[in-house]
Amino acid sequence: MEFKNIQKFNPRECISGKIMRLNRLTANVFRKHLSPFNITDSQLTLLFILSKKEKCNQKEISDIAKLEKSSLNRNLTRLIEKGFVTKKEFPLLQLTLSGKVFVNDIIPEWGKAMNEIKELISEEGLNGINIALDNLSKNST
Repeated sequence: MEFKNIQKFNPRECISGKIMRLNRLTANVFRKHLSPFNITDSQLTLLFILSKKEKCNQKEISDIAKLEKSSLNRNLTRLIEKGFVTKKEFPLLQLTLSGKVFVNDIIPEWGKAMNEIKELISEEGLNGINIALDNLSKNST
């Protein structure tokens, strides 16, 4: 039996695979800097969104973060349990004072991780990431 498709294709060319590897390599750098804070990338993203949006509902957060509803709910629940987010004015969510202190304290270490990544990928790599994200975002539904 012949498997022509398997013989012809090169998995190293898979865009999804490259992006997943890029994500894992980037996450390792961030994990190194942020591990003392005991927070996931997704949770930090939500805290950053709420630190800039002040109050917003889950739909707005989901649209910005591009997180599925189940992932968003799970991460918000953990942030509420940690006392960083409140739903006192539900359906609006917002950072607590403790959440604002946490975000303020984590930013310097997050900045170190950002600088390390920028140094590794160069300005050209950062521009490529920004272009790819912009183009995919414009065409996503």
